[in-house]
Amino acid sequence: MRIICDFDGTISRDDTTDLVLERLASPGWRDLEEDWLTGRISAAECMRGQIALIGGSEADLDAVLDGAVLDPGFVAFVEWCEARGLPVSIVSDGVDRFIARILARDGLERLPVIANRLAGAPGGRLLEQPWIRTGCAAGSGVCKCAAAAYPDTSAPDTLVYVGDGRSDFCVGGRADILFAKGALADYAQARTQSFIPFDTFDDVTTALALLVGAASDDARLAAV
Repeated sequence: MRIICDFDGTISRDDTTDLVLERLASPGWRDLEEDWLTGRISAAECMRGQIALIGGSEADLDAVLDGAVLDPGFVAFVEWCEARGLPVSIVSDGVDRFIARILARDGLERLPVIANRLAGAPGGRLLEQPWIRTGCAAGSGVCKCAAAAYPDTSAPDTLVYVGDGRSDFCVGGRADILFAKGALADYAQARTQSFIPFDTFDDVTTALALLVGAASDDARLAAV
């Protein structure tokens, strides 16, 4: 079993990119957001344009990020998974620099992260998108299906995915076990896809504990 989590709105209670844009970007970022929501540009194009509008120093950026709030159950969830040898990673259509700052603050910098890359310097920031894929249904800078399929020979086949938003739609459909809330839950329900609703990672831990326990019981019975 391997566990992949979205970041913004899932691990972080806030959308960290929106937090930074609201505090440090010029107003044009909202026009780009509207262009994306109405389908005039892709999510990837929107993000590249918005990141280029972010001003402020590195200290200004850190001050904004330090105000982001993690899900209250996430640290305990990671510790629970690690105690059982269950690998946890993050796949996000957010920004690596933002995610790294927040994880380090909470002692979680060890977690693997796949995300868009912040490049450039204050006054000339750029967004690199090494995980973008032509034809990706989400149109995002990070094709989460490709990221979730990234070779990991140490991991068994069962994929657990935890998410909440539009960029999770494609990969959510490929998960063996899906935890969903927000737009992802609505999408899964509309497609009659099975999912486990959650509010916080305490809910995810509780549900996974039951599933892992049931799997262990099945294995013991099969060995008899």
